[in-house]
Amino acid sequence: MPPATPRPRRGRSLSRVLRRALLVAAASAAALALLLLDHQLHGRKPPKPSFSSSQGLLDELPADPPPATRESGEEVAVGGGGGGGGATCATVERMGEEAAGRGSPEQASLRVRELIRRHFLLHGAARVRTLPAYEFCKQGFVLGKASEAGFGNEMYKILTAGALSIMGSYPFGDYISYTNQSFTIQEIKHLWRKHRCAKTYGRDLNMRVDNFENPYETNVLCSDWNSWKDPIIWFDGTTDAIGIQFFLKNIHPGMKAAASALFGLPDSLHARPNTFGELMRAIISPSTAIQEAVRWALKGANPDIVLHMRMMMNRPVRARKAAVNCIKRAMQICHMKGTPRVALVSDAPSFVKEMKFDISEFAEVIYFDYKLFVKSSGQVMIGNDKPLDFRSRDWGSAPRWAAFVDFFLASRARYAVVTGAHRRVGTTYAQLIAALAAANRHGQEPSGTNFTFLSSIHSNLLVDGLSTQVGWGHIWNRYAGPLSCQHQPHQCALTPLLPPAWWDGQWQSPIPRDVRRLLEYGVRLSNTGEVDERRLMAHCMSRKDHVKRYHVLPPYKNLAQL
Repeated sequence: MPPATPRPRRGRSLSRVLRRALLVAAASAAALALLLLDHQLHGRKPPKPSFSSSQGLLDELPADPPPATRESGEEVAVGGGGGGGGATCATVERMGEEAAGRGSPEQASLRVRELIRRHFLLHGAARVRTLPAYEFCKQGFVLGKASEAGFGNEMYKILTAGALSIMGSYPFGDYISYTNQSFTIQEIKHLWRKHRCAKTYGRDLNMRVDNFENPYETNVLCSDWNSWKDPIIWFDGTTDAIGIQFFLKNIHPGMKAAASALFGLPDSLHARPNTFGELMRAIISPSTAIQEAVRWALKGANPDIVLHMRMMMNRPVRARKAAVNCIKRAMQICHMKGTPRVALVSDAPSFVKEMKFDISEFAEVIYFDYKLFVKSSGQVMIGNDKPLDFRSRDWGSAPRWAAFVDFFLASRARYAVVTGAHRRVGTTYAQLIAALAAANRHGQEPSGTNFTFLSSIHSNLLVDGLSTQVGWGHIWNRYAGPLSCQHQPHQCALTPLLPPAWWDGQWQSPIPRDVRRLLEYGVRLSNTGEVDERRLMAHCMSRKDHVKRYHVLPPYKNLAQL
């Protein structure tokens, strides 16, 4: 498996690099941003672009989403308040109760599931490719480039680009099957030429690039994407759940409302939908070979609980003990009787053996032993069977395909997913396991309201509160600031299925590093994470949209010279 396509260096031809990314590196769009934009950016006459063909997303939703603000007594400040009772900080378990303990996201998730279904029905490739030229040439697409680096980061690129558009050669194509409601970039180019979109309707096949990772090259907060006229938008650099949720603070009411419809209101964490889980349910499934390996590991029955623990090579005892306690708590929360079936997922085989010993007295333990599978089945997996050397510390020594078996095995959890680690808890891989598992349960009998996501955090990680959870891809990052109590004992905390991107909820507070980083985006945060809306508006009014675009096909006016 080749390493991921490197980001272009300054001075290198951008057009050349992007062309390689489109035609060689894994490119996807299936755009979640399209779900934000599609239903608003349509119905225009050429040459102006269009991103949908019927009712807007906002027309499909209640006109007035229920208001949600911090309740009285929830105004918090360092040194006082703290959410009532005079507390100035909270444990992770208390934070989890506020974020995920007040109800189930099932109904909100089923509403989003219906939006996604209708989106594919109206904008799937099967319908769009049959449109007459004057309709096809009005279409707009969102592209998201993904490669075969970290599973969680790359999957978030696909999900961010989320429901329809262009998918080129897919990442992890030997292990994952993608929806057939999609295009290849070659097909889009072919149809663009066939319908003479440039010559007849004046629409050159251009792409506008918005780079989220660079605050000075993204317009996610300041621009009304309604006004963009390029047929393709590439929302680059969205490697976790955060980037697409920046639209929740976009200064344009239409953009903010569409984002809220998909992700819920940022200060109502308990009522937010499982958006990424529903997208995965709609657009990915295991390949035939991976599915066979999952069946072999399950041996006829799905797990009740899944425990995911990573980076456990140094075998920390505290992390293991905390995880055992969290499994027992999951059994209590889910009112499980009898002997639960617990699936273990880890990058450290020695940890699996030790954990099996710890919990076998009260649980039936299953895990995917890839060496035994290869030996007993004789099956040869297609694709790279060796880990990338530069990722071995992060992923462990198992071949890449084993991680996909683990993922789809874990997504079969019936009642709970527990995430733990020596250092980084609730990373993108664990988030996606829980999200897909919950999506598989929502709408089923017994009700998916009984599904639980828990974070097991051992005491050594909490000496300075949650301050070690610094990455934006870590689910507890938005709680890592001064409102997180120091010197906490082991914690087993309810965890939201949709990672928060802002600090609007109770007990959320930013770390200084994120305060500085948000300033680069034009966002000033208070110590407890409130956004200075007036300053953001002033910042946006004082800057011009950053525009970077290139031609996917040569512009029509130059064709005669080629």
